[in-house]
Amino acid sequence: MNVLLIGSGGREHALAWKLAQSERLGKLYAAPGNPGMARHAELVKLDATDHRAVIDFCRQRDIGLVVIGPEAPLVAGLADDLREADIPVFGPGKAAAQLEGSKGFTKDLCTRAGIPTAGYVRANDAEEALAKLEPFGLPVVIKADGLAAGKGVVIALTHAESEEAVRGADGPLVIEEFLEGEEASLFALTDGTTVVPFGSAQDHKRVGDGDTGPNTGGMGAYSPARVLTPELERAALRDIIEPTVRAMAEAGTPFVGVLYAGLMLTRQGPKLIEYNARFGDPECQVLMPRFEGDLLELMLACAEGRLADLPAPRFSARTALTVVLAAKGYPGKPDTGAPIQGIDAAEAAGALVFQAGTRLVGDELVAAGGRVLAVTAEGPTVRWAQRAAYTAVDRISFAGGFCRRDIGWREVAREDQSGSR
Repeated sequence: MNVLLIGSGGREHALAWKLAQSERLGKLYAAPGNPGMARHAELVKLDATDHRAVIDFCRQRDIGLVVIGPEAPLVAGLADDLREADIPVFGPGKAAAQLEGSKGFTKDLCTRAGIPTAGYVRANDAEEALAKLEPFGLPVVIKADGLAAGKGVVIALTHAESEEAVRGADGPLVIEEFLEGEEASLFALTDGTTVVPFGSAQDHKRVGDGDTGPNTGGMGAYSPARVLTPELERAALRDIIEPTVRAMAEAGTPFVGVLYAGLMLTRQGPKLIEYNARFGDPECQVLMPRFEGDLLELMLACAEGRLADLPAPRFSARTALTVVLAAKGYPGKPDTGAPIQGIDAAEAAGALVFQAGTRLVGDELVAAGGRVLAVTAEGPTVRWAQRAAYTAVDRISFAGGFCRRDIGWREVAREDQSGSR
């Protein structure tokens, strides 16, 4: 079977790496892809915003499944147009992708379905938001309603910070109460009816060590997130994800693909922070190395509505941890063009290096975005995986880049306390 993978980031590199291992795969195409993905797929110049061109390509190349990696094409309705053309696709349609495309939509759905989440109000503009801030106290969470590449969230600790966040926003906002607890991410696959869990992870959003500085798209992650115990995972599936999938189906907008629930583990139990309608980045880079099954078969079952016919996904008991190498200036305007060397040396140390913001200038690999590489390693514990990942990171020469040096720090501290190293 020929497969078309849409996207060019580290998430899509991880998906390409895993899809290429499927015995069912004929040829894998990636549009537009990146230099690292060229090891697993044929890169094609295809504009994902031109839905007719994507459909024509699929018919010309006998594509049996389209996998849409990023959120923007999902929110734009690419999956709908592919399905209308009878092309199987892994990813939700435009209406279902509102779960990520509009935080206000998701909060309203939670209210209707009784899904535990933070208290909130919606505001159409800064003036309305300022009038609604007062009842929330401090800290208060202010979110851009639409897509923001993981960076549209401000946790304001003072009135001045909250007013600055509101006045600096462009468009509708969601104001939320601040939830106390530890964050974790739970992934689930669904064909619109059946829901199966697909691993957990813990992301590191802040740019600096110790969770300091502004939010980013993610500076690293590890999987599994053991703080999300089996009991808490069952509660999240029962009380959050499954009711969401039912509500979407009942509305006539079934969700097909991967539903990524960002959770806060509060004293009252898991509460939904927000949904993503696709695999996370960099969470995908730790989920794929641990997944022991055939990703293509699983995605195709979702697309064809027969997920219930397959066995539950299997994951390695080992920990995977990834460290993001970002370009200087990120999450603001990144410095691009710096050469990158040593990827082969890092992989010789046992790591996987997934490329994101890279491009080739002649034969030289250079930085071309904010988050540039994700260096992933595995081990029996988080401490082992962390040590292996940073050993590989230190073999890479990227003078224009930086990384956090404490990915996995919460779980490492728990392991140290329990004597598990």
